[in-house]
Amino acid sequence: MFGSIYIGLSGLNAYSQGLKTVSNNVSNLNSAGFKAADISFSDIYGGGSAGGLNYGAGYRAQGHGVSFDDVTINFSQGELRQTGRDLDLAIDGGGFLTLIDGDRTYYARTGSFVIDEDGHVVLAGTDLRLAVLDSGGRPVGLNIDTARTSPPEQTTKIVFSDNLSSTATTHTISDLKLFDEGGGEHLWTIALTREETVPNQWTVQVTDGDGDEIGSQTLNFVGGLPDIANTTLTFEDSDSGLSVAFDFSGITSFSSGTVSTLRASQVDGHGTGTITTLTVNEQGQFEIAYSNEETRELGAIALADFRDPQKLQQRSNGLFAHSGFGQVQYLSAQDSRVGSILSGRLEASNVDLGAQFGDLILIQRGFQASSQIISVSNDMIQQLFGIRGQG
Repeated sequence: MFGSIYIGLSGLNAYSQGLKTVSNNVSNLNSAGFKAADISFSDIYGGGSAGGLNYGAGYRAQGHGVSFDDVTINFSQGELRQTGRDLDLAIDGGGFLTLIDGDRTYYARTGSFVIDEDGHVVLAGTDLRLAVLDSGGRPVGLNIDTARTSPPEQTTKIVFSDNLSSTATTHTISDLKLFDEGGGEHLWTIALTREETVPNQWTVQVTDGDGDEIGSQTLNFVGGLPDIANTTLTFEDSDSGLSVAFDFSGITSFSSGTVSTLRASQVDGHGTGTITTLTVNEQGQFEIAYSNEETRELGAIALADFRDPQKLQQRSNGLFAHSGFGQVQYLSAQDSRVGSILSGRLEASNVDLGAQFGDLILIQRGFQASSQIISVSNDMIQQLFGIRGQG
């Protein structure tokens, strides 16, 4: 009978731990990135004796109660909710974001990131730095300080495309924007003119924003295509220091009435740019976009892939720690094993409220039944103590 009391106590203890786990799951229903813990119980079985009480042996062995099993983490995907904030990151797949703080490494399924005063991309409210892969495939903290500005690039080439009407006599491309080596902006106007009596020879005249002529050259056509001897014309402006090659190799000159579709389809060079957006692109690269319409990639976000995710230890704020050696690989989002990174989204908690309430009822009934065992055992012992008095 004393054994029955201890068996009942094992039930009270196990179900109390189960209640604690379910309570933690339910209370984190709205915690971003939270992974629910699955609960399970195991019987305790064996034989032996202690204190003069025989618990049975061999095929007569009896159960000794119940124990609460080690918690297993449910890593199923939570809902990916849009936030509209570029540095809110979530993973669609099985990988983990890698976060570094000195010699400590943590992992997360999702997170809101900010730029700290030193230029590090950190998890909001912490000093944990988002990691990218270096040239050797190792995770290193991401810093944007060296990329806050996009340096200017001088214009050196203009590529033209489409058709210059062979029956027209003029065509003008106005206010073409070019940049010098310091990022200064210059507007050029390109005027193409032809004498009516000379069908295949055009004069290309370039003027600056003040109307001053920069230069004038001849463009010849043979059979509707630019003469291979002068498909590229170079114009130099001593005032701005610009030397620009005009590439006409991709144009034609056929009859199309008096309307030409000739255009400058590509102009290199740009001015100085400042950061406009920070995001992670579809390839999993951390990307900066600048006001000069340039972009720059600072490396692939390091995603961790674990051989056994159950070895992870949960920490506060949706973080996980891992102490196993050689059980983790760091990969980019290009690898299908870790999934893709979604910018502007956060992964919601994966707690299934209906399942938790079901577990809660079962735990309550188990606790109630275990307490009844103790109550009945106590009544039987009390009755045993009263036998002598009745005699």
